Amino acid sequence: MATKQDSYQCTECGWTSARWVGRCGECQAWGSVAERGAQGIKQVAVSTPGISALRISEVATETAQRKRTGVGELDRVLGGGLVPGAVVLLAGEPGVGKSTLLIDVAAQWSATGEKTLYISGEESASQVKLRALRTGAVHDELYLASENDLGTVLGHVEEVSPSLLIVDSVQTITAAGAEGTPGGPSQVREVTSALARVAKRRNMAVLLVGHVTKDGSIAGPRTMEHLVDVVLSFEGDRHSGFRMVRATKNRFGPADEVGCFEMSETGIVQVTDPSGLFTTSRSEPVPGTCVTVTLEGRRPLLAEVQALVAPSPNQNAPKRTTHGLDSSRIAMVLAVLERKVRLPLSQRDVYVSTVGGAKVTDPSVDLASAVAIASAALDRQHPQRLLALGEVGLAGDLRRVPGVERRLAEAARLGFELAIVPVGSRDVTVKVPRLPGMRVIEVGSLADALGVLDLRREAKP
Repeated sequence: MATKQDSYQCTECGWTSARWVGRCGECQAWGSVAERGAQGIKQVAVSTPGISALRISEVATETAQRKRTGVGELDRVLGGGLVPGAVVLLAGEPGVGKSTLLIDVAAQWSATGEKTLYISGEESASQVKLRALRTGAVHDELYLASENDLGTVLGHVEEVSPSLLIVDSVQTITAAGAEGTPGGPSQVREVTSALARVAKRRNMAVLLVGHVTKDGSIAGPRTMEHLVDVVLSFEGDRHSGFRMVRATKNRFGPADEVGCFEMSETGIVQVTDPSGLFTTSRSEPVPGTCVTVTLEGRRPLLAEVQALVAPSPNQNAPKRTTHGLDSSRIAMVLAVLERKVRLPLSQRDVYVSTVGGAKVTDPSVDLASAVAIASAALDRQHPQRLLALGEVGLAGDLRRVPGVERRLAEAARLGFELAIVPVGSRDVTVKVPRLPGMRVIEVGSLADALGVLDLRREAKP
């Protein structure tokens, strides 16, 4: 049996074990348990610092001023631009457009006269240039290199002296002195630590591309996310051109902002007003539709819900199909409509979807889903410029949602005339202003909301 000095430790969370195991018993990470070593704890020698500590009032901030990347939506997520010396991790699924976005950032940064070094560990320099030519991202101050060795990458940094370094991707770079296979936890941690140290020393911004696992989380050790200053998630459906950059960690700005983009044949395009992507424009109202406003971070986005209710050929097991919405929440809304509003749905197929491939997890979409389903079931149309906001409870009540002021202001800007909101949305804690051209109706329950829209069917005696 191994002694305490020869025990094993998880490189992810620090959990220890007397014997080697393939999976950590604490964080459940695979392949992260390694031998800790028998040297024990050594006393750290005290050394005199080269630079004395300064009072906070004496610390200069001129060298830490933000620099805009030239891509407005990315600057929005970063909090106004890149801070010199900051290390940013951009993670996303394969093919979502990470490399396309960063080559555009590199070209925009170089266009201001700043040197940019783009290191590709997955493609050759000629392949990167072909993509840059296709997207129009070519500039003389943009330097390309295809490397997989950390020492060579740092040599390129010393030679070029860039103000922005882009590494695509961090899992493909290997450190000669670190243990483990390329892309393993030890290698990724060492590469990230070395690049972070160089970034702080040279006051150079660094953008790292990271892979994701099958469940969508960032691949590699969780300590990598602690080593960097900003963590961005690049999201999007490969069957849709819409892309979204979301900040999950930001030491220099808000961590709840999102940036919107659209993939095109010529590259990636910023979408400053994405609400039109998730709604349809019609001259006449159509049964089975309703619009809501979701909050992606602090950004209000319009989303349209469409529903279709049809007789089921198998009344014992009717279909419940959703796309872009949480199926469990839709099932709950259907149960509330059946029980509290007496709308017969138990023997009918129900299909609910969003427009434009939008994925909505905000509970505020509950009321819009209920209105769309009721409208489709009764084949009755409601006012065309209608907006519905609210979370539906199991008792049939409507609950307030955060950010009502921003949601209604966005809807009023786009010309919506009627809004159905839960009771209490206009009290002093929310402070919803009187919006010109929009009538706001407060209701306390789902039945009252459908009654206002004449979409309620009472049970037969």
